[in-house]
Amino acid sequence: MKLKMDFMLRKVAGYYVVVPVGESCVDFNGMVNLNETGAFLFQRLQQETSREELIQALLEEYEVDEATAGQAVDGFLEKLRQADLLA
Repeated sequence: MKLKMDFMLRKVAGYYVVVPVGESCVDFNGMVNLNETGAFLFQRLQQETSREELIQALLEEYEVDEATAGQAVDGFLEKLRQADLLA
């Protein structure tokens, strides 16, 4: 899975902000605010990846157990699905 559209992720005044770029602006108006974990996952979803790879990336980056990483990934992916942002 990966993101449907092209986005630019920026850190502005301590906050992670995602905005659509190019033709994606036509399909997605607005911006997305993310926390650090969301930004971390978002970056990985710009390339084809799997749920398991996202969980493994969280385990390597943060000091969390597998259950916590799985919940974080599942929650984030669900929000992206609801916004119709996943391919």
